[in-house]
Amino acid sequence: MPDFVRPTAEAREAARHPAPGRRPVMFQRWENLLFLHWIADREAIQRTLPDGLFCDTFAGTGWLGIVPFAMRNIRPAGLPAVGPLSNFLELNVRTYVHDRNGTPGVWFYSLDCNQPLAVWIARLFFRLPYWHATMQATFDRTIGYECTRRGSGETAAYRWTPSGAPRTAPPGSLEFFLLERYYLYAARGGRIFRGQVAHAPYEFQHAKVETFSTIPAAQAGFDSLPAAPQHAVHAPGFDVRIFRLENIP
Repeated sequence: MPDFVRPTAEAREAARHPAPGRRPVMFQRWENLLFLHWIADREAIQRTLPDGLFCDTFAGTGWLGIVPFAMRNIRPAGLPAVGPLSNFLELNVRTYVHDRNGTPGVWFYSLDCNQPLAVWIARLFFRLPYWHATMQATFDRTIGYECTRRGSGETAAYRWTPSGAPRTAPPGSLEFFLLERYYLYAARGGRIFRGQVAHAPYEFQHAKVETFSTIPAAQAGFDSLPAAPQHAVHAPGFDVRIFRLENIP
């Protein structure tokens, strides 16, 4: 018998709602998110995870995602946003996990960012694998996005056009599984940490992807992804509350 509980529909819904009385430590806005997802072998994913975390699956399969987007109006609780320090770009490589009690969340393999202070803060306080990168984006009807991690010399380029009316994901759908994630997990010194985020349910659109790159996935050790992603959507954006990390058994 497995030594864990798989996430239930109730656990996935409950993750959206912070406990009463909890206060956020940071406020953010996420905009123009592109979600590219590939089916990945769940055993291969499991081998990359620390003890205490387990690959979350949809219809028996694991998933790997690459998500470029813009961070806006980042500020600690009680302080104002400050120009370039609060507005920058981020690209993450992620998979989906749960703990022994079936609490679903995100595991980040890497997060590229073009704001050095944000990289330092995220590494120190949120124990996340942030990397310095040179990044640029144009947010027109068709969105262009480029990321070059410091020291790599390889540029990951993306170009996509959102289309259709924004919609939300019904519970039980693949979009709900991939997008509706309200916990992040991190590990350090043999301990597992979990942090909660809170925001409105994702509204997403179809994304017509003209250009994409798997370079960030290869940098994370996944160098044999299929040629094209199996799923691609765009999310216009929303405001986010960030809560303090907690050590979990």
